[in-house]
Amino acid sequence: MTSTDITVLLDFERQHEKHTSQKEWLIMKDLRLRPARYYQLLLRAARSLEGWAEDPMLCDRILHRATA
Repeated sequence: MTSTDITVLLDFERQHEKHTSQKEWLIMKDLRLRPARYYQLLLRAARSLEGWAEDPMLCDRILHRATA
Protein backbone atom coordinates (compact mmCIF):
# COMPACT_ATOMS: atom_id res chain seq x y z
CA MET A 1 0.00 0.00 0.00
CA THR A 2 1.46 3.36 -1.02
CA SER A 3 1.38 6.56 1.01
CA THR A 4 -1.01 7.96 -1.58
CA ASP A 5 -3.40 5.05 -0.98
CA ILE A 6 -3.20 5.65 2.76
CA THR A 7 -3.86 9.37 2.31
CA VAL A 8 -6.87 8.71 0.05
CA LEU A 9 -8.39 6.22 2.50
CA LEU A 10 -7.84 8.42 5.54
CA ASP A 11 -9.15 11.52 3.74
CA PHE A 12 -12.27 9.63 2.70
CA GLU A 13 -12.81 8.32 6.24
CA ARG A 14 -12.32 11.82 7.68
CA GLN A 15 -15.10 13.10 5.41
CA HIS A 16 -17.46 10.16 6.04
CA GLU A 17 -16.93 8.90 9.58
CA LYS A 18 -20.35 7.33 10.15
CA HIS A 19 -21.24 4.04 8.49
CA THR A 20 -24.33 4.65 6.37
CA SER A 21 -25.75 3.28 3.14
CA GLN A 22 -24.74 6.58 1.52
CA LYS A 23 -21.14 5.97 2.60
CA GLU A 24 -21.22 2.46 1.12
CA TRP A 25 -22.48 3.87 -2.16
CA LEU A 26 -19.71 6.51 -2.15
CA ILE A 27 -17.08 3.86 -1.43
CA MET A 28 -18.16 1.96 -4.52
CA LYS A 29 -18.61 5.08 -6.66
CA ASP A 30 -15.61 7.19 -5.65
CA LEU A 31 -13.04 4.60 -4.56
CA ARG A 32 -14.24 1.75 -6.81
CA LEU A 33 -13.99 -0.71 -3.93
CA ARG A 34 -16.44 -3.02 -2.26
CA PRO A 35 -17.21 -1.78 1.27
CA ALA A 36 -15.68 -4.89 2.89
CA ARG A 37 -12.43 -4.33 0.97
CA TYR A 38 -12.45 -0.64 1.88
CA TYR A 39 -12.62 -1.48 5.58
CA GLN A 40 -9.81 -4.04 5.23
CA LEU A 41 -7.59 -1.46 3.56
CA LEU A 42 -8.63 1.23 6.04
CA LEU A 43 -7.54 -0.98 8.94
CA ARG A 44 -4.21 -1.64 7.23
CA ALA A 45 -3.76 2.12 6.73
CA ALA A 46 -4.66 2.80 10.37
CA ARG A 47 -2.04 0.29 11.52
CA SER A 48 0.70 1.69 9.29
CA LEU A 49 3.41 4.12 10.34
CA GLU A 50 2.44 6.41 7.47
CA GLY A 51 -1.16 6.51 8.69
CA TRP A 52 -0.09 7.35 12.24
CA ALA A 53 2.23 10.06 10.93
CA GLU A 54 -0.61 11.60 8.94
CA ASP A 55 -3.45 11.48 11.48
CA PRO A 56 -2.87 9.61 14.75
CA MET A 57 -6.25 10.54 16.24
CA LEU A 58 -8.15 9.19 13.25
CA CYS A 59 -6.06 5.99 13.21
CA ASP A 60 -6.73 5.49 16.90
CA ARG A 61 -10.47 5.99 16.34
CA ILE A 62 -10.48 3.49 13.45
CA LEU A 63 -8.65 0.85 15.49
CA HIS A 64 -10.89 1.30 18.52
CA ARG A 65 -14.00 1.04 16.37
CA ALA A 66 -12.67 -2.15 14.77
CA THR A 67 -12.16 -3.83 18.15
CA ALA A 68 -15.50 -2.73 19.64
